[in-house]
Amino acid sequence: MAKPSGPGDTGNDRPENRAENDIRDDELERRRQQLEATLATRRQAEREGEKSTGSSGVTGYGQALKLSSEFIAGIAVGVGLGWIIDRMAGTSPWGLIVFLLLGFGAGVLNVLRSAGMVTEAGVRSSGKPSDGPEKK
Repeated sequence: MAKPSGPGDTGNDRPENRAENDIRDDELERRRQQLEATLATRRQAEREGEKSTGSSGVTGYGQALKLSSEFIAGIAVGVGLGWIIDRMAGTSPWGLIVFLLLGFGAGVLNVLRSAGMVTEAGVRSSGKPSDGPEKK
């Protein structure tokens, strides 16, 4: 039995073992190059993602402005209709109060629809209009 000549030398210095080690080294080198290529593509994708993330702050502000304006518009329309009805019918604060609450509800519903949390009435998730309860 061959004794190791130094630390880490396991006595596998026979010619057939050298060829096997060369094959392993070639396989490891191929896998290392494949890993480097994969990492390079991922790093490139991350860099592109960081560039688009920088502009998402502006997109987020735009989305926030859109949602807040829809909410405020719902309330303003409700208050306007309530005030007009109060002036015409003489039902002083009640029309304003009722339509303020209706406007608030409409504003919340508009925000939820814009955010994608609620679908429009009569439309299922498949995109087909509903004809009533599903039949099986």
